[in-house]
Amino acid sequence: MDKIINKYLIFGFLKIVANVILVFICLGIILNLFEEIEFFKDLDQNLSLPIFLTILYIPNLIIKLLPFIIFISAMWFLISLNSNKDLLSLKMFGYSNAKIILILSSSALIFGIIVLIVFSPLTSSMVKYYEQKKADYSKDVDHLVSINKNGVWIKELISNNLRITTAKGMRDNFLSEVTIYNLDRNNKIINRIDSEYVDISDLTWKFATAFIFNPETNNTELIENFTLISIYNVEKLNSVYRNMDTLSFVELILKYENLIEKGYSKKILIEKMNRFVSLPLFLFLMVVLASIFTIGSVNKSQNLYYIFISIVTCVIIYYFKDLSIALGQTNRIPLVLSVWMPIIAISLFCLIGVLQINEK
Repeated sequence: MDKIINKYLIFGFLKIVANVILVFICLGIILNLFEEIEFFKDLDQNLSLPIFLTILYIPNLIIKLLPFIIFISAMWFLISLNSNKDLLSLKMFGYSNAKIILILSSSALIFGIIVLIVFSPLTSSMVKYYEQKKADYSKDVDHLVSINKNGVWIKELISNNLRITTAKGMRDNFLSEVTIYNLDRNNKIINRIDSEYVDISDLTWKFATAFIFNPETNNTELIENFTLISIYNVEKLNSVYRNMDTLSFVELILKYENLIEKGYSKKILIEKMNRFVSLPLFLFLMVVLASIFTIGSVNKSQNLYYIFISIVTCVIIYYFKDLSIALGQTNRIPLVLSVWMPIIAISLFCLIGVLQINEK
Protein backbone atom coordinates (compact mmCIF):
# COMPACT_ATOMS: atom_id res chain seq x y z
CA MET A 1 0.00 0.00 0.00
CA ASP A 2 2.85 2.38 0.84
CA LYS A 3 4.31 1.95 -2.65
CA ILE A 4 0.98 2.83 -4.24
CA ILE A 5 0.57 5.94 -2.07
CA ASN A 6 4.16 7.03 -2.67
CA LYS A 7 3.67 6.61 -6.41
CA TYR A 8 0.46 8.64 -6.22
CA LEU A 9 2.21 11.48 -4.38
CA ILE A 10 5.33 11.55 -6.56
CA PHE A 11 3.65 11.28 -9.95
CA GLY A 12 0.86 13.65 -8.95
CA PHE A 13 3.45 16.22 -7.89
CA LEU A 14 5.60 15.75 -11.02
CA LYS A 15 2.52 16.08 -13.23
CA ILE A 16 1.82 19.50 -11.74
CA VAL A 17 5.52 20.42 -12.11
CA ALA A 18 5.22 19.61 -15.82
CA ASN A 19 2.08 21.76 -16.11
CA VAL A 20 3.72 24.72 -14.38
CA ILE A 21 6.82 24.37 -16.58
CA LEU A 22 4.58 24.50 -19.66
CA VAL A 23 2.94 27.69 -18.34
CA PHE A 24 6.36 29.28 -17.76
CA ILE A 25 7.52 28.18 -21.22
CA CYS A 26 4.52 29.91 -22.79
CA LEU A 27 5.11 33.08 -20.76
CA GLY A 28 8.84 32.99 -21.57
CA ILE A 29 8.19 32.58 -25.29
CA ILE A 30 5.80 35.53 -25.33
CA LEU A 31 8.13 37.84 -23.38
CA ASN A 32 11.41 36.84 -25.04
CA LEU A 33 9.91 36.85 -28.53
CA PHE A 34 9.35 40.61 -28.30
CA GLU A 35 13.02 41.08 -27.37
CA GLU A 36 14.17 38.99 -30.34
CA ILE A 37 11.82 40.82 -32.71
CA GLU A 38 13.25 44.12 -31.45
CA PHE A 39 16.78 42.85 -32.17
CA PHE A 40 15.90 41.85 -35.75
CA LYS A 41 13.53 44.72 -36.54
CA ASP A 42 16.05 46.46 -38.82
CA LEU A 43 17.28 43.24 -40.43
CA ASP A 44 15.72 41.51 -43.39
CA GLN A 45 14.48 38.44 -41.51
CA ASN A 46 11.07 36.84 -41.17
CA LEU A 47 9.42 35.86 -37.89
CA SER A 48 10.71 32.28 -37.96
CA LEU A 49 14.24 33.27 -36.85
CA PRO A 50 13.15 35.15 -33.67
CA ILE A 51 10.86 32.24 -32.82
CA PHE A 52 13.69 29.74 -33.35
CA LEU A 53 16.10 31.76 -31.16
CA THR A 54 13.44 32.10 -28.48
CA ILE A 55 12.98 28.32 -28.42
CA LEU A 56 16.75 27.94 -27.99
CA TYR A 57 16.84 30.40 -25.09
CA ILE A 58 13.77 29.38 -23.06
CA PRO A 59 15.02 26.01 -21.64
CA ASN A 60 17.94 27.76 -19.96
CA LEU A 61 15.55 30.34 -18.50
CA ILE A 62 13.36 27.53 -17.13
CA ILE A 63 16.34 26.05 -15.26
CA LYS A 64 17.07 29.45 -13.73
CA LEU A 65 13.46 29.74 -12.56
CA LEU A 66 13.23 26.11 -11.46
CA PRO A 67 13.24 26.81 -7.68
CA PHE A 68 10.20 29.05 -8.03
CA ILE A 69 8.52 26.62 -10.45
CA ILE A 70 8.95 23.86 -7.87
CA PHE A 71 7.65 26.15 -5.14
CA ILE A 72 4.48 26.99 -7.08
CA SER A 73 3.98 23.34 -8.06
CA ALA A 74 4.31 22.16 -4.46
CA MET A 75 1.79 24.76 -3.32
CA TRP A 76 -0.63 23.81 -6.07
CA PHE A 77 -0.34 20.09 -5.30
CA LEU A 78 -0.71 20.46 -1.53
CA ILE A 79 -3.67 22.82 -1.84
CA SER A 80 -5.37 20.31 -4.14
CA LEU A 81 -4.69 17.54 -1.58
CA ASN A 82 -6.24 19.71 1.10
CA SER A 83 -9.25 20.65 -0.99
CA ASN A 84 -9.96 17.01 -1.90
CA LYS A 85 -9.53 15.87 1.71
CA ASP A 86 -6.72 13.60 0.53
CA LEU A 87 -4.45 14.78 3.33
CA LEU A 88 -6.91 13.44 5.87
CA SER A 89 -7.08 10.13 4.02
CA LEU A 90 -3.28 9.91 3.93
CA LYS A 91 -3.09 10.43 7.68
CA MET A 92 -5.49 7.52 8.14
CA PHE A 93 -2.90 5.36 6.35
CA GLY A 94 -0.19 6.54 8.75
CA TYR A 95 1.28 9.36 6.64
CA SER A 96 2.27 12.31 8.82
CA ASN A 97 2.76 15.80 7.43
CA ALA A 98 6.53 15.38 7.77
CA LYS A 99 6.48 12.12 5.79
CA ILE A 100 4.46 13.69 2.97
CA ILE A 101 6.83 16.66 2.84
CA LEU A 102 9.86 14.34 2.82
CA ILE A 103 8.50 12.33 -0.12
CA LEU A 104 7.75 15.44 -2.20
CA SER A 105 10.94 17.31 -1.32
CA SER A 106 13.08 14.22 -2.02
CA SER A 107 11.39 13.94 -5.42
CA ALA A 108 12.33 17.58 -6.10
CA LEU A 109 15.93 16.92 -5.04
CA ILE A 110 16.25 13.92 -7.38
CA PHE A 111 14.61 15.96 -10.15
CA GLY A 112 17.24 18.66 -9.60
CA ILE A 113 20.08 16.13 -9.91
CA ILE A 114 18.59 14.81 -13.17
CA VAL A 115 18.36 18.38 -14.48
CA LEU A 116 22.06 18.97 -13.72
CA ILE A 117 23.29 15.75 -15.29
CA VAL A 118 20.89 15.30 -18.21
CA PHE A 119 19.31 18.64 -19.13
CA SER A 120 22.08 21.10 -18.22
CA PRO A 121 24.41 19.92 -21.06
CA LEU A 122 21.53 20.20 -23.51
CA THR A 123 20.48 23.72 -22.46
CA SER A 124 24.09 24.97 -22.40
CA SER A 125 24.54 23.72 -25.98
CA MET A 126 21.35 25.51 -26.98
CA VAL A 127 22.56 28.76 -25.40
CA LYS A 128 25.90 28.34 -27.17
CA TYR A 129 24.16 27.94 -30.52
CA TYR A 130 21.87 30.86 -29.63
CA GLU A 131 24.94 33.07 -29.12
CA GLN A 132 26.47 31.98 -32.39
CA LYS A 133 23.30 32.72 -34.36
CA LYS A 134 22.94 36.14 -32.74
CA ALA A 135 26.57 36.91 -33.60
CA ASP A 136 25.95 35.91 -37.23
CA TYR A 137 23.19 38.51 -37.49
CA SER A 138 24.83 41.21 -35.42
CA LYS A 139 26.42 43.17 -38.25
CA ASP A 140 24.04 46.08 -37.69
CA VAL A 141 24.56 46.16 -33.93
CA ASP A 142 26.99 48.90 -32.86
CA HIS A 143 28.49 47.14 -29.86
CA LEU A 144 28.54 43.45 -29.07
CA VAL A 145 30.65 41.31 -26.76
CA SER A 146 30.83 37.53 -26.54
CA ILE A 147 33.10 35.73 -24.10
CA ASN A 148 32.78 31.97 -23.92
CA LYS A 149 34.93 28.85 -24.08
CA ASN A 150 35.54 29.47 -27.80
CA GLY A 151 37.32 32.75 -27.08
CA VAL A 152 36.61 36.48 -27.04
CA TRP A 153 34.77 38.47 -29.71
CA ILE A 154 34.28 42.25 -29.42
CA LYS A 155 32.56 44.59 -31.84
CA GLU A 156 32.84 48.39 -31.46
CA LEU A 157 31.75 51.41 -33.49
CA ILE A 158 34.56 53.98 -33.29
CA SER A 159 34.13 57.31 -35.15
CA ASN A 160 31.85 55.70 -37.77
CA ASN A 161 34.45 52.98 -38.32
CA LEU A 162 33.97 49.41 -37.21
CA ARG A 163 36.47 47.60 -35.03
CA ILE A 164 36.30 43.84 -34.53
CA THR A 165 38.57 42.24 -31.94
CA THR A 166 39.10 38.50 -31.58
CA ALA A 167 41.25 36.75 -28.98
CA LYS A 168 41.92 33.19 -27.96
CA GLY A 169 41.25 33.92 -24.30
CA MET A 170 41.33 36.37 -21.41
CA ARG A 171 43.34 35.86 -18.24
CA ASP A 172 43.50 38.47 -15.49
CA ASN A 173 43.95 41.82 -17.32
CA PHE A 174 45.25 40.40 -20.60
CA LEU A 175 43.82 39.23 -23.90
CA SER A 176 45.93 36.56 -25.60
CA GLU A 177 46.55 35.90 -29.30
CA VAL A 178 44.73 39.07 -30.33
CA THR A 179 43.69 40.10 -33.83
CA ILE A 180 41.99 43.44 -34.42
CA TYR A 181 40.33 44.43 -37.70
CA ASN A 182 39.62 48.11 -38.35
CA LEU A 183 36.97 48.57 -41.07
CA ASP A 184 35.57 51.68 -42.72
CA ARG A 185 31.84 52.40 -43.14
CA ASN A 186 31.84 50.28 -46.31
CA ASN A 187 33.27 47.31 -44.39
CA LYS A 188 36.61 47.66 -46.19
CA ILE A 189 39.63 46.71 -44.10
CA ILE A 190 41.72 49.73 -43.06
CA ASN A 191 44.32 47.67 -41.21
CA ARG A 192 44.82 44.55 -39.12
CA ILE A 193 46.62 44.52 -35.77
CA ASP A 194 48.11 41.34 -34.33
CA SER A 195 49.64 40.88 -30.91
CA GLU A 196 50.47 38.03 -28.56
CA TYR A 197 49.18 39.82 -25.45
CA VAL A 198 47.24 43.03 -24.82
CA ASP A 199 46.82 44.70 -21.44
CA ILE A 200 43.15 45.80 -21.16
CA SER A 201 43.18 46.84 -17.50
CA ASP A 202 41.87 50.26 -18.53
CA LEU A 203 40.27 51.87 -21.59
CA THR A 204 43.69 52.50 -23.12
CA TRP A 205 44.81 49.10 -24.35
CA LYS A 206 48.57 48.57 -24.13
CA PHE A 207 50.49 46.40 -26.62
CA ALA A 208 54.08 45.43 -25.79
CA THR A 209 54.50 44.74 -29.51
CA ALA A 210 51.96 45.21 -32.30
CA PHE A 211 52.16 44.01 -35.88
CA ILE A 212 50.06 46.36 -38.05
CA PHE A 213 49.26 45.13 -41.54
CA ASN A 214 48.25 47.69 -44.19
CA PRO A 215 46.34 46.02 -47.09
CA GLU A 216 46.93 48.96 -49.46
CA THR A 217 50.70 48.74 -49.25
CA ASN A 218 50.75 45.06 -48.31
CA ASN A 219 53.31 45.89 -45.62
CA THR A 220 53.47 44.92 -41.96
CA GLU A 221 54.89 47.40 -39.44
CA LEU A 222 56.21 46.42 -36.01
CA ILE A 223 55.48 49.00 -33.30
CA GLU A 224 56.69 48.76 -29.72
CA ASN A 225 54.54 50.03 -26.82
CA PHE A 226 51.53 50.58 -29.07
CA THR A 227 48.27 51.86 -27.47
CA LEU A 228 44.66 51.83 -28.57
CA ILE A 229 41.57 53.55 -27.12
CA SER A 230 38.57 51.27 -26.57
CA ILE A 231 35.18 51.55 -24.88
CA TYR A 232 35.88 48.31 -23.00
CA ASN A 233 38.31 47.31 -20.29
CA VAL A 234 38.57 44.05 -18.36
CA GLU A 235 35.98 45.14 -15.80
CA LYS A 236 33.42 46.07 -18.46
CA LEU A 237 34.02 42.88 -20.39
CA ASN A 238 33.41 40.75 -17.32
CA SER A 239 30.25 42.66 -16.41
CA VAL A 240 28.78 43.08 -19.90
CA TYR A 241 28.78 39.59 -21.26
CA ARG A 242 30.54 36.85 -19.38
CA ASN A 243 27.84 34.31 -20.24
CA MET A 244 28.33 31.32 -17.97
CA ASP A 245 25.13 29.75 -19.26
CA THR A 246 27.16 28.20 -22.10
CA LEU A 247 28.75 25.93 -19.49
CA SER A 248 26.98 22.82 -18.20
CA PHE A 249 27.53 21.16 -14.85
CA VAL A 250 29.15 18.13 -16.50
CA GLU A 251 31.45 20.31 -18.63
CA LEU A 252 32.45 22.37 -15.61
CA ILE A 253 33.39 19.24 -13.69
CA LEU A 254 35.29 17.52 -16.51
CA LYS A 255 36.99 20.57 -18.09
CA TYR A 256 37.65 22.83 -15.10
CA GLU A 257 41.40 23.25 -15.67
CA ASN A 258 40.93 23.67 -19.42
CA LEU A 259 38.38 26.42 -18.86
CA ILE A 260 40.83 28.31 -16.65
CA GLU A 261 43.41 28.07 -19.43
CA LYS A 262 40.81 29.47 -21.85
CA GLY A 263 40.61 32.62 -19.73
CA TYR A 264 37.68 31.96 -17.42
CA SER A 265 38.09 33.46 -13.99
CA LYS A 266 38.63 30.84 -11.28
CA LYS A 267 36.44 32.92 -8.99
CA ILE A 268 33.56 32.91 -11.48
CA LEU A 269 33.90 29.16 -12.11
CA ILE A 270 33.80 28.42 -8.38
CA GLU A 271 30.66 30.54 -8.06
CA LYS A 272 29.02 28.70 -10.98
CA MET A 273 30.04 25.32 -9.55
CA ASN A 274 28.45 26.11 -6.21
CA ARG A 275 25.29 27.35 -7.90
CA PHE A 276 25.00 24.05 -9.74
CA VAL A 277 25.64 21.96 -6.63
CA SER A 278 23.18 23.98 -4.55
CA LEU A 279 20.31 23.66 -7.05
CA PRO A 280 18.95 20.23 -5.95
CA LEU A 281 19.05 21.28 -2.29
CA PHE A 282 17.38 24.57 -3.20
CA LEU A 283 14.54 22.63 -4.87
CA PHE A 284 14.26 20.41 -1.79
CA LEU A 285 13.90 23.44 0.49
CA MET A 286 11.40 25.20 -1.77
CA VAL A 287 9.05 22.21 -1.44
CA VAL A 288 9.43 22.33 2.33
CA LEU A 289 8.80 26.08 2.29
CA ALA A 290 5.66 25.65 0.17
CA SER A 291 4.45 22.97 2.58
CA ILE A 292 4.84 25.30 5.55
CA PHE A 293 2.62 27.88 3.87
CA THR A 294 -0.09 25.56 2.60
CA ILE A 295 -0.33 22.27 4.47
CA GLY A 296 -2.01 23.82 7.48
CA SER A 297 -4.72 25.76 5.60
CA VAL A 298 -8.25 24.47 6.02
CA ASN A 299 -10.41 26.72 3.88
CA LYS A 300 -10.30 28.73 0.67
CA SER A 301 -9.81 32.08 2.39
CA GLN A 302 -6.72 30.71 4.13
CA ASN A 303 -5.47 29.37 0.81
CA LEU A 304 -5.66 32.81 -0.77
CA TYR A 305 -3.88 34.32 2.23
CA TYR A 306 -1.08 31.77 2.12
CA ILE A 307 -0.71 32.13 -1.64
CA PHE A 308 -0.28 35.90 -1.25
CA ILE A 309 2.26 35.47 1.56
CA SER A 310 4.16 32.86 -0.44
CA ILE A 311 4.37 35.09 -3.52
CA VAL A 312 5.82 37.85 -1.37
CA THR A 313 8.24 35.31 0.09
CA CYS A 314 9.35 34.26 -3.42
CA VAL A 315 10.12 37.88 -4.30
CA ILE A 316 12.09 38.30 -1.06
CA ILE A 317 14.08 35.10 -1.71
CA TYR A 318 14.81 36.18 -5.29
CA TYR A 319 16.21 39.57 -4.25
CA PHE A 320 17.96 38.16 -1.18
CA LYS A 321 19.69 35.63 -3.46
CA ASP A 322 20.82 38.40 -5.85
CA LEU A 323 21.96 40.59 -2.95
CA SER A 324 23.96 37.73 -1.46
CA ILE A 325 25.70 37.04 -4.80
CA ALA A 326 26.43 40.76 -5.23
CA LEU A 327 28.05 40.86 -1.77
CA GLY A 328 30.19 37.88 -2.74
CA GLN A 329 31.23 39.35 -6.07
CA THR A 330 32.29 42.60 -4.37
CA ASN A 331 34.27 40.65 -1.74
CA ARG A 332 32.07 41.81 1.14
CA ILE A 333 31.58 38.17 2.08
CA PRO A 334 33.26 34.98 0.78
CA LEU A 335 31.93 34.10 -2.68
CA VAL A 336 31.07 30.51 -1.77
CA LEU A 337 29.17 31.71 1.30
CA SER A 338 27.23 34.17 -0.85
CA VAL A 339 25.86 31.27 -2.91
CA TRP A 340 24.92 29.19 0.12
CA MET A 341 23.74 31.93 2.47
CA PRO A 342 20.13 32.05 1.10
CA ILE A 343 19.94 28.25 1.37
CA ILE A 344 21.22 28.33 4.94
CA ALA A 345 18.63 30.98 5.85
CA ILE A 346 15.78 29.03 4.22
CA SER A 347 16.97 25.83 5.91
CA LEU A 348 16.74 27.40 9.35
CA PHE A 349 13.26 28.75 8.62
CA CYS A 350 12.09 25.40 7.22
CA LEU A 351 13.45 23.46 10.19
CA ILE A 352 11.28 25.47 12.57
CA GLY A 353 8.26 25.36 10.25
CA VAL A 354 8.36 21.57 9.72
CA LEU A 355 8.42 20.95 13.47
CA GLN A 356 5.27 23.06 13.80
CA ILE A 357 3.26 21.63 10.90
CA ASN A 358 4.07 18.05 11.85
CA GLU A 359 2.12 18.60 15.05
CA LYS A 360 -1.03 19.59 13.11
